[in-house]
Amino acid sequence: MHRTFHWSALTTSGSRKPRNDDSFLVFSAGINGATELAAESSSPLRNEDLIFGVSDGMGGGNAGNLASSLILQTLSETIPKTFKTAAQGLHPDYLELLEQKVKDVHSGINEKAASDENFKGMGATLTLAWFTPENLYIAHAGDSRLYLIRDEETQQITEDHSFCWRKLKRGEITERQYRNDPKRSVLCEVIGGGHAKIRPAVAAISYQKGDRFMLCSDGIIDGLWEKHIHSALGKNRDSTSAVANALMTRAIDNDGSDDTTLIVIDVR
Repeated sequence: MHRTFHWSALTTSGSRKPRNDDSFLVFSAGINGATELAAESSSPLRNEDLIFGVSDGMGGGNAGNLASSLILQTLSETIPKTFKTAAQGLHPDYLELLEQKVKDVHSGINEKAASDENFKGMGATLTLAWFTPENLYIAHAGDSRLYLIRDEETQQITEDHSFCWRKLKRGEITERQYRNDPKRSVLCEVIGGGHAKIRPAVAAISYQKGDRFMLCSDGIIDGLWEKHIHSALGKNRDSTSAVANALMTRAIDNDGSDDTTLIVIDVR
């Protein structure tokens, strides 16, 4: 049975600056290449895979915006090449391929930054969700997040790449302390940023009818407690648009200082 995916994506700049350094991308990929899709739409998963990505840029000038958009655009150009490889009878390992693609993008961002003083230090986070008929493949670096709500239980699939996050998971600090820690945004994994190497997290998980996913930048986290995220994701089960707008509105009302981006995805 083919699954049909419904999604809604929203992004807005924070109050601290006029420019939005977040980027998101939704595209389908198949043997004929990639097709960028609307921010709000639906599509059956038949002949083409569906890929969703969120990236939060950092760096001076326009560097953050450039880094986040470059990362997603590059991945949209390279992922479809796997279909041509498969058509030739060679079946690549998705996880190995994703890890290598992220590493390639990492090198490209650093080279771009080194070529122009205006782009010095530019980098970005990445959370990518690649739906195939068999599995969901994930690539992740930084503190953008992927959530799943299934059977009324919400799970954060990704882990923030920061030392503060490790302290939270070990139970050394509370969620409130984590949110208020001034070093929370100091990331140990980021695409670009002048780091010599990157170790992206990649994973494959199964998905099923009734699942709801959310990709988001840390602007959502700044404005919402985990209990609020769980509550909102569990409502409006027939409308990704309604839940995306509710999450965005509450996050901005509660904070809104940082760029804020999310994509809500339903599997039906």
